[in-house]
Amino acid sequence: AGDFSVLAGSTVTNTGPSVIDGGDVGVSPGLAITGFPPGIVVPPFTMHSGDVFALQAQNDLITAHDAAAGLVPTQDLTGQALGGLTLVPGVYSYVSSAQLTGTLTLDALGDPNAEWVFQIGSTLTTESNASVVTINGGGGSMQGCNVFWQVGSSATIGTSTAFAGHILALTSISMNTGATMLGGSALARNGAV
Repeated sequence: AGDFSVLAGSTVTNTGPSVIDGGDVGVSPGLAITGFPPGIVVPPFTMHSGDVFALQAQNDLITAHDAAAGLVPTQDLTGQALGGLTLVPGVYSYVSSAQLTGTLTLDALGDPNAEWVFQIGSTLTTESNASVVTINGGGGSMQGCNVFWQVGSSATIGTSTAFAGHILALTSISMNTGATMLGGSALARNGAV
């Protein structure tokens, strides 16, 4: 699944001038990928519609989603908004939904290999213009590469949100106009992206 920027179980639908740069776009077991063009998948990355590569990526996603869900949390954040928090590496859990308004800062404490895992029981939602940033050695230009969002149902990334990390959603993922994914991916097991 690490080769994919966008992966869905049912469909991938793009509306507008999206640019996918950093990984492939795929769907499996579904077959529909629409909206390219006007969307662009920057070479050498390609699209995989129901082929063996997308199937293997879905199998990898199942493994990753289940592994992330099985980690022992270091802190329960249920009921707390993510915006305004500064979090060190660890496993953070939300029994139900999680919401990001404003900026979430991830402090790597000088460790370029620092990792964060967010276990979210149901939905992940960001408000417009929200952001996730890493500081103090959290991966540089690939700031989201060690951030994982295990989502129990669906994720919605708000308009103009600068999001970092890999979303591993059980159902679906929506990214609204102007949203960016930094060093991460949108991977949905059963639904659409």
